[in-house]
Amino acid sequence: MPSKSSARLAALTVAAVCSAAVAAQTVALPTPAHADSVRIHDVQGDTRISPYAGQKVTDVAGIVTGVRTYGSSKGFWMQDPDPDADAATSEGVFVFTSSAPKVAVGDAVTVSGTVSEYVPGGTSSGNQSLTQITRPTVTVVSGGNPVPAATVIDAGSVPDAYAPAGDPAANNSVNALLLRPAAYALDHYESLEGMNVRVADARVVGATDPYTELWVTVKPRENPSRRGGTVYGSYGSQNTGRLQIQSLGAAADFPDANVGDTLTGTTTGPLDYNQYGGYTLVANELGALRSAGLQRETTRGQRNGELAVATYNVENLDPSDDTFAAHADAIVRHLRSPDIVSLEEIQDDTGATDDGTVTAGRTVARLIDAIAAAGGPVYDWRSVDPVDGADGGEPGGNIRQVFLFNPERVSFTDRAGGDATTAAGVTKVRGKAALTVSPGRVDPANPAWENSRKPLVGEFVFRGRTVFVIANHFNSKGGDQGLTAAYQPPVRSSETQRHQQATAVHAFVEEILDVQKNADVVALGDINDFEFSGTTRILEGDGELWSAIKSLPRSERYSYVYQGNSQALDQILVSPSIRRGAFSYDSVHINAEFHDQISDHDPQVLRFRP
Repeated sequence: MPSKSSARLAALTVAAVCSAAVAAQTVALPTPAHADSVRIHDVQGDTRISPYAGQKVTDVAGIVTGVRTYGSSKGFWMQDPDPDADAATSEGVFVFTSSAPKVAVGDAVTVSGTVSEYVPGGTSSGNQSLTQITRPTVTVVSGGNPVPAATVIDAGSVPDAYAPAGDPAANNSVNALLLRPAAYALDHYESLEGMNVRVADARVVGATDPYTELWVTVKPRENPSRRGGTVYGSYGSQNTGRLQIQSLGAAADFPDANVGDTLTGTTTGPLDYNQYGGYTLVANELGALRSAGLQRETTRGQRNGELAVATYNVENLDPSDDTFAAHADAIVRHLRSPDIVSLEEIQDDTGATDDGTVTAGRTVARLIDAIAAAGGPVYDWRSVDPVDGADGGEPGGNIRQVFLFNPERVSFTDRAGGDATTAAGVTKVRGKAALTVSPGRVDPANPAWENSRKPLVGEFVFRGRTVFVIANHFNSKGGDQGLTAAYQPPVRSSETQRHQQATAVHAFVEEILDVQKNADVVALGDINDFEFSGTTRILEGDGELWSAIKSLPRSERYSYVYQGNSQALDQILVSPSIRRGAFSYDSVHINAEFHDQISDHDPQVLRFRP
């Protein structure tokens, strides 16, 4: 779902997945008159916004607990060793120095400067703000002092309720609400913002990423997957135990962790807030990695009479990539060479070079050759080239869906006339449904597909039975507010377009079923939304389709891991004739849980008897 050039989503009300970060902004709010000397808990206050925001403070005292000398947010955290009695007021704060700070952990310091509310990602992101002291004058009083004891974050301390409802009079903002750290997880984390905190024997629920980050849970029993992750199952039941882990140490020393591994012992450091994960423990001390030995899954092969159909997002594959052999191994060994494979994010023959190229023959040929070299079948393929620059994704890449099929097992019914702008229709041939063009595109002129991938539809024949396959790659979740947003519930603005896309695909499926009630229809791909989402409900309609991932136990319903949430973005939906028959479904976990993934999506496989 996300492109290589934007591996992080701007926000996800869950996974994940294709937007650029917004420049961070600082918000100054009206506050009391100039303050002389105040304590850190006075600066933090008992809401998310400091009562001193925008004002100068003088000689704020604390012990340095962490120093950040890298990146664009250089500075240090300090903490008052003499806390007040109010659990809502944090005793720690970040001091933004802009250049490498000249303090050390254990220094007793006084800081004078301006209190600001910094919004990671900018105010348009909807993120909460981080209270900090800027333009500081720092005085080191003494060195070598004991660091205030770390506050333990564990299953007992984090509430099960995730966040308070926002104030409707303030666009559902929670900023002005009094913090209730014993009632809500987000309030609990906010009450510890900037403080020295600790987790112990924390299970990894989000693998180490290229940015030297991982995710753990302090609630190992919270919606666990059987492979050690934390499954995201509904908008109304958030996984409250998740925390992002970064490190103040050398990047080379950061562990390469997979889901299910454990950071044994203690992981300790200041609690930060950032745009890519919300509350983040920035570790001075990292626990030791204990591997759970997670292995990549392998599905079973199709049995006699079964048709195997798969969907696989290969993450912006183009001829310059070095992952062809690995993708081929995934398809041949782990997916057992499905009869039909819907590929998402196949780029054109020059990749991200924006030179007007739209053909993808070189890209697909390299993959087909690699599959054959890995011992798989010699696949044939079909696709429709997009209009240059019209389908979103990485600029210049012209991503599209492609059908691979094994001609020894299944045939493709070619019907001429399909191109980027011609809509496939449905007609009746000898009493059965048939496409007017094959391969073709579903309703490509519909505004629902603006700057987004148009669905690819094709007509296949397996053992004399026609199967219609619709390959999809819906609009990404980029632009949605994050789960830790200042607005609760967060706004999922991107789903408006996905709902329109689901409506268009569902209408096309209805056309097929209106002509032939018992037609075998498979709609699959990177739906970029969950099996419980409104998008999926629109696709399913009144039973015209059904998301077959729901045949799996809840602990298995995921294809993507984002911010420690294992979630289903890739789906295979089937028509009633398939659902009524014998079928099997497998979400084949080979990528999303691993630090050395070749794609951020796990492929899905459906086997049925047409």
